[in-house]
Amino acid sequence: MRFLQDLNDKVVVVTGGSAGLGEKICYEAARQGAIVVVCARRINLIGKVKEQCEALSGKEAHSFQLDIADPENVEHVIERINNEVGTVDVLVNNAGFGVFDDFLDADMAVARNMFNVNVLGMMVFTQKIAIQMAEHGQGHIINVASMAAKMATPKTSIYSATKFAVLGFSNALRLELKPLGIAVTTVNPGPIATNFFDQADPTGDYLESLGFIVLEPEKLAREIVQAMGTTKREINRPRIMEGAARFYTLLPHLGDFLAGGIFNKK
Repeated sequence: MRFLQDLNDKVVVVTGGSAGLGEKICYEAARQGAIVVVCARRINLIGKVKEQCEALSGKEAHSFQLDIADPENVEHVIERINNEVGTVDVLVNNAGFGVFDDFLDADMAVARNMFNVNVLGMMVFTQKIAIQMAEHGQGHIINVASMAAKMATPKTSIYSATKFAVLGFSNALRLELKPLGIAVTTVNPGPIATNFFDQADPTGDYLESLGFIVLEPEKLAREIVQAMGTTKREINRPRIMEGAARFYTLLPHLGDFLAGGIFNKK
């Protein structure tokens, strides 16, 4: 079911849009004629993404520096979007980061920041946008979680905890907002060939070891943008990990074998 006929002149807000998957989502939405709003911390990058979006869409795009873990900054950015752009049709919550480490060695300050960015900041931003969508009786919220929300693996204890929270939040939010005309889609990607792993795994060994499982950000971005304006519940990629996650739920002992063995390359 599609409630937006197309993305032409629709306002699409993407957090974490300065690089990686978020950047590719911005470009793909621009190709579909959307008015793209790029939000991220790195002000030196969001301007370039904005310019590229304008070149692709032939329309004005916007870029706002956003620290999603700072509620005051979130309030400021929302106000600017309202005043300078208008009503948001699609919100893509893509901002987030991960650090892979043994839990016994984990830095709890990093853990708190991970929750502030991946979960709490996302919730604050989402609530403010969703209230406005409810007033207009229409909208689409897309939350980028992770396959780690479905099948946790060693060294991802804290990151997986944040993404389990995003998945649970999204599932409840979908039911709450459906009567208000707002769709909620959860994206659960496995490893993607982006700079996410520069911080998550500075050695570079993990991404290199996964081979064919690694997702291409451009391809996933196209699939996400194609789902905009629909009531699609989830996007789970790659399919081999989606299947493994089902085993993880249905056959827990086999799931532990897969998560701790085949898919554990960290």
